[in-house]
Amino acid sequence: MSLKARNELLASTAVRYQKSSKKEKQTILDEFTMATGYRRKYAIRLLKNYSPDQHQEQKQKRKPRVRKYDAEVQAALVVVWETTNRICSKRLVPFLPEMVSVLERYGHLSLSDDVRARLLAISPSTVDRLLYKIRHGVRPGGLGTTKPGTLLKGQVPIRTFSDWEDNRPGFMEADLVAHCGTFTGGYFLQTLVMTDISTGWTEFAALLFRDQETVLRAIGRIREQIPFELLGLDTDNGTEFLNYLLLQYCISEEITFTRSRPYKKNDQCHVEQKNGSIIRKFIGYDRFEGIQPCHILSALYELLRLYVNFFQPSMKLISKTREGSRVLKKYDQAQTPYHRVQDADSVAEASKQELHKQYEELDPIHLLISIEKLQDQLWPFAYLASGLTNPSNSQNGAQLKMSRPTQTYAGPSKQAEAHSTGPILEKTDRMYRRTQKKRQPGPGKRWWRTRPDPFSEVWAEVEQKLGISPYASAKALFMELQQQYPGKFPIGQLRTFQRRVKDWRVEQATGRIEGEITANVLSTIPGNGVFG
Repeated sequence: MSLKARNELLASTAVRYQKSSKKEKQTILDEFTMATGYRRKYAIRLLKNYSPDQHQEQKQKRKPRVRKYDAEVQAALVVVWETTNRICSKRLVPFLPEMVSVLERYGHLSLSDDVRARLLAISPSTVDRLLYKIRHGVRPGGLGTTKPGTLLKGQVPIRTFSDWEDNRPGFMEADLVAHCGTFTGGYFLQTLVMTDISTGWTEFAALLFRDQETVLRAIGRIREQIPFELLGLDTDNGTEFLNYLLLQYCISEEITFTRSRPYKKNDQCHVEQKNGSIIRKFIGYDRFEGIQPCHILSALYELLRLYVNFFQPSMKLISKTREGSRVLKKYDQAQTPYHRVQDADSVAEASKQELHKQYEELDPIHLLISIEKLQDQLWPFAYLASGLTNPSNSQNGAQLKMSRPTQTYAGPSKQAEAHSTGPILEKTDRMYRRTQKKRQPGPGKRWWRTRPDPFSEVWAEVEQKLGISPYASAKALFMELQQQYPGKFPIGQLRTFQRRVKDWRVEQATGRIEGEITANVLSTIPGNGVFG
C-alpha cells in the first residue's frame, strides 16, 4: 500500500476509531494494522492523535522544493552540450570546466558567478534529466564490405581484444568504412580510420578507391600527422590490409603488424566504436562516388580530426569483473585524446608543446560550423538507390530549420554572427544521416478500374433505393442485397459498397448545389422571368 493510500485510510478510520468503544477499537485497530502493516503502538498513536484540521494545516504549510538548476543553467548546459556534439553525460560532466572556459574565452558564453558555480556542480544524472526532452536519434545500420584475404594469414599474427597490455601511445587499430549506401556494387568512397589504443587519438583519411596502394599511402600520411611514433598496427582480415605491400612496409619501418580474428568485431572494439560514433554520426550512411566529393570529404576530415581529438572526451575501461550473471565495468574519468597525450610520458615534449599551442588557437564552435558547411557541400553528392544524385539536397539548407551553435547563451556574439553566414540544418538532421528518395508525384486520383465492378448489375436498384431513402445506412442496404442475392456479395465487399454509396451522395449533393446556384444566377438576368 502506498503512503497516499495509507493516509487516506487513516483519515477515514481515525474519526470512527475515536468515537468507538474499547471493544470496537480493538477490531478497528486489527483491521488497520493488517491493511497498513504498521506496528500496533504506532497505529494507536496515529489513530488517537489524528486531527483533520491539523493535518490540513500541515499539508498547506508544505512549500514546494526550490529548483536549483533553473532555466539559466539549462540554457548554458545546452550550449555546451551542443558544442560537444551531444555526447553522453558521463563524458560531458568531467569536461565541463574546460569547455566552459573555452567558450567564454571566445565569447560564446557569458555566465554569472552563481550560474557558473551551479553548472560546474551538476551531476551526470541531473544532466540527463535536463536534456531528456531534447535528445533524439535512432542509429541505423550500415553495410559491411570487408572481403577476407587468405594469402598472408599465416604470416600476420592474430591479436584478440584481451592481448593489448601496452599503455604506451603508438599502437593503433585501423579499419575501413564504406560509403556505399544501400548497395555494394561499383566504386564508392571509403574512409580509413585509425585509433590509438592508449590515448584514443583518431585520424581519418578519405579514399577514392579501396586498394592496397591507396591504403598504404593514407597510412603514411596519417603517420606524419599523429603526435607520437607508430609502433603497432592492427587491422581486420580484408585484402586491402593483408597484402605484401603493407607487410613489407611494417617490417621495414619496424612496426608490429597484427590482425584480428575473422568475424570478431570485438577484437577491434576501439576503432569499430569510432566508425559509428564519428564517421556515421558526421557523414551518415549515404553513397558517395567521384573525385569532387572525395576532396570535400578530405577537407572535412582535416577539421574533424581537430574537433574530435581536442574537444571530444571519452572514457577508458579500467577493469571488468563478473559477479554471477552481472558484469561490473569500471571506467576512468572522461578525458580528451589531447589530454591523454599530454599525460603520456613517452611522447616528446616538443610534440606536447606544439599540440598545446594548436589547442590554444582552436575555437570549438568555429570548428563545428566549418564542419557543417562542408557537410552541406558533401551531401548533395549523395547517390540514391536508383544511382542518381539527390537534387533536393542542394536546396535543403533553405527548406529545413536553422541550426543552433551561433546562438549563444547571453546573446550572439560578433564572432559567432560572423560564422553564421548561410543556412544550417537542424542538428537531428545531421546525425547518422541517410538520404531518402523522394516519391514521384502521382498522376492524381485513379479513375480507371483494376477489377470488374461487383455492383454493376444491381447499382441501378441501389440508386433507386437511395433516391427513396437518401439517409439509409449503407450497411443496411448491403445486408438487404445479401438477403436478396444469397452468396453473391461476401462481407468483404462491404467497405467497397460503403465507398460507392458515399461517392454517390457527394455527387448528388454537389449536383444539387450547382443546380441551385445556376438557377439563382439565371433568375437575375433580364428576360428570364424576373425583369421581363
